[in-house]
Amino acid sequence: MAELFKNIYNEKFFDGFIKSVEEVVPNFNKKLFLNDIYDSEWETRELKQRMRHITLVLKKHLTEDFNKNTKIILKLIPVFKKNGFKPDNLEFIFLPDFIEFYGLENYSVSIKAFEKITQFVSCEFAVRPFIIKYQKRMMKQMLLWSNHKHPMVRRLASEGCRPRLPWAMAISSLKQNPDPIIPILENLKSDVSESVRRSVANNLNDISKDNPQLVISLVKKWKGVTKEVDWLVKHGSRTLLKQGNSEVMSLFGFGSVEKIKIVDFKILTPLVKIGDYLEFSFQLSNISKSSIKIRLEYGIYYQKANSSLSKKVFKISEKEYSSNSTTQINRKQSFKVITTRKFHKGLHQVSIIINGQEFEKLDFELG
Repeated sequence: MAELFKNIYNEKFFDGFIKSVEEVVPNFNKKLFLNDIYDSEWETRELKQRMRHITLVLKKHLTEDFNKNTKIILKLIPVFKKNGFKPDNLEFIFLPDFIEFYGLENYSVSIKAFEKITQFVSCEFAVRPFIIKYQKRMMKQMLLWSNHKHPMVRRLASEGCRPRLPWAMAISSLKQNPDPIIPILENLKSDVSESVRRSVANNLNDISKDNPQLVISLVKKWKGVTKEVDWLVKHGSRTLLKQGNSEVMSLFGFGSVEKIKIVDFKILTPLVKIGDYLEFSFQLSNISKSSIKIRLEYGIYYQKANSSLSKKVFKISEKEYSSNSTTQINRKQSFKVITTRKFHKGLHQVSIIINGQEFEKLDFELG
């Protein structure tokens, strides 16, 4: 059985952490710290709960002064590196959490701390309450960070203001009006760092869910700048592509499917047991005299608790299909139990989607 993710906080981690803290904080009491960490609720806490718990315990063993504590944290970072902790270790996410939790009313000190800490562990979650509380001031700061010499600070400029960052609080004002984000993305779209460009793409994808036309206008503006930017706008348009947005389909060369036919579409496993696979097959025929670029997908209509169906789209391929050709397609879809989806027995459906247009749909049972 795989180790639980929350167990990144283990004896080895705390030994190394405390060893580093002892080099910076005189008389740091290892025994009392560990007693406070491993309290009666430790085993039942999940990852984010453990992170916040470490934040609270660390504060208890430092001082009452936020400024002094921030200086201690900044002194600790080079010690962590010296003692073998590599940058961007998720374990240290409680460092930006400490600034978020205790520094929201101390803007200037906190922002300077974020700029330093994010070079060791990302502050993308921790800056969000600051954006919500001080949006104009923070977005001005994020724009400045987009020109920073360190790639992780530049990445924070984009990742921190994503309107729908996963596992984080949404920023409703930026969902409604993402205009303050655009100058940041303009600065970063051609960044030398792939992780920064990927963040820009993910930010675009977030924006597209609430403001599709804004993203489409940026795609038109940026497409063709470089091959890296072309990848970025394509990745940033993935939700619009899955939604079958015709304008976006056309921008990326996916045109008419008038000459495309689906033949012999059949379900090979009409009754699927939870833990097993749905198997289906079909033939894709291009009856045109020229090749056609096709984005081939399928939709699974999952049964919900209220017996309604909810569609999720899965990509098969993107490629050119030759003129007067017929291609056999076979596909399997897993129904193994996962934490991110609860399966409900009963009627389900599968459909074939070509360049955003849905073709035939067939029923199957999950039992």
